[in-house]
Amino acid sequence: MITVSVRGLPAEMTEDGLVEMFASFGKVHQMKMARDLFSGACKGFAEVQMEGHEARAAIEGLDGKAAEGGFLRVGVSKPGGGRRGRR
Repeated sequence: MITVSVRGLPAEMTEDGLVEMFASFGKVHQMKMARDLFSGACKGFAEVQMEGHEARAAIEGLDGKAAEGGFLRVGVSKPGGGRRGRR
């Protein structure tokens, strides 16, 4: 299982829309989308879990794809979200 990081999602993106976007590459086993606490709008990023070969196909097929107002950045998620510790 590979966790795929998705950045650059439009605010109007829904969980169903995200699953639909990835479903053409294979089965989505789990998905987490960051949402604004007050408005409920998508904060622009999510993580999707898929089988290895399906995840790699989704990364290849979706990375750089045009999204409303920008482009998607899709890649393998780094443990810990790729964040650095606070100073």
